[in-house]
Amino acid sequence: MHETTTLLIELGAIILGLGLIGRFAGRIGLSPIPLYLLAGLAFGQGGLLPLSASEDFIAVGAEIGVILLLLLLGLEYSASELVGSLKTQYPSGAVDFVLNAVPGAAAALILGWGPVAAVALAGVTWISSSGVIAKVLTDLGRLGNRETPVILGVLVIEDLSMAVYLPLLTALLAGAGLAGGSITLLIALGTVGVVLYLALRHGRLISRAVSSDNPEMLLLVVLGLTLLVAGVAQELQVSAAVGAFLVGIALSGEVAEGARKLLTPLRDLFAAVFFVFFGLSTVPSEIPPVLLPALLLAVVTAATKILTGWYAARRAGIAPRGRLRAGGALVARGEFSIVIAGLAVATEPRIGPIATAYVLIMVILGPLAARWTEPLISRLRRTPPKPGLPTGPGALGAPPGHEEVTPSASGSGSVSG
Repeated sequence: MHETTTLLIELGAIILGLGLIGRFAGRIGLSPIPLYLLAGLAFGQGGLLPLSASEDFIAVGAEIGVILLLLLLGLEYSASELVGSLKTQYPSGAVDFVLNAVPGAAAALILGWGPVAAVALAGVTWISSSGVIAKVLTDLGRLGNRETPVILGVLVIEDLSMAVYLPLLTALLAGAGLAGGSITLLIALGTVGVVLYLALRHGRLISRAVSSDNPEMLLLVVLGLTLLVAGVAQELQVSAAVGAFLVGIALSGEVAEGARKLLTPLRDLFAAVFFVFFGLSTVPSEIPPVLLPALLLAVVTAATKILTGWYAARRAGIAPRGRLRAGGALVARGEFSIVIAGLAVATEPRIGPIATAYVLIMVILGPLAARWTEPLISRLRRTPPKPGLPTGPGALGAPPGHEEVTPSASGSGSVSG
């Protein structure tokens, strides 16, 4: 069979399969990410039916998938929102980093993988999945809850931290050493600072230059600019993903809204290809030996994310039930954990299997934690009332549906969402 014919057949089967998998995941209320990873494992090295003709095309598609993921993430935030989140949420961001990055780093060192792998695995366990969490909050009808801005604030800090973390990780993986890593980090910080300054002061001019009433022209200009900047960023060892993220931040208003609508289907397609590609590059037989460490890491980092959400919501004056909901919502890991592992796997192949197993566990556990953390812990903490004692809204053992109130500084009560 001609090579082009084989390529078309394989690509058609992959894309059709992804579509069917996505529909099935939607029917059962699950994120499609773990199913995409499983599909990649099934058709990758050592899988049921290894692919041959389409592997190179899928590799390029995976790169574009990472770029579009970060571009669309940048389009969600304006520069002023990022700066505002930094000012108000940085203590929560620091606690989030310590509680969730340290377990990953410690696991890599215990397994004897060395400091570079420790930095990579720390990122895998640190960053929550913005995509999965946003969908879960929507599905649970919590977008209007008081704890939701706290959750989004923590996610914004994590996403912005990627602009510093990814270049540093890229430099370490390239063997740049302390001096080279410091230079790369300074370049990244300088680039982020310049982009934020331009977006704050001249965002309208940038958006006007990119703007077009013709959707086709807008799509071509934004996509072309993003790929160009991503390539330049990669050459500077700042990471193509960070370059795409910064392009998204620089665009605002109607241009950002229009670009988001046009690029979302492309992002979904190429992001799915990215997850499949990561599965393709992982040998299935390597996963069972790391399943226990991945499960232990999942249990520990689920608990630390719940603590993170509790702390962040407590700073905002939210009552205990809202704090538990915030913590449970932050548990999910997904796309960015795989992005980080994808960068590291070429230098440290052992990260691939444990990252795949970890994300498979966490992307399933995340929605369950968001739904059940608060009810389960509240039920465990609740003591049945003794005979003759009151059981009103303020009494011990009150019904689970009542609202809790945390006194504010002014003396008035604030009700958790």
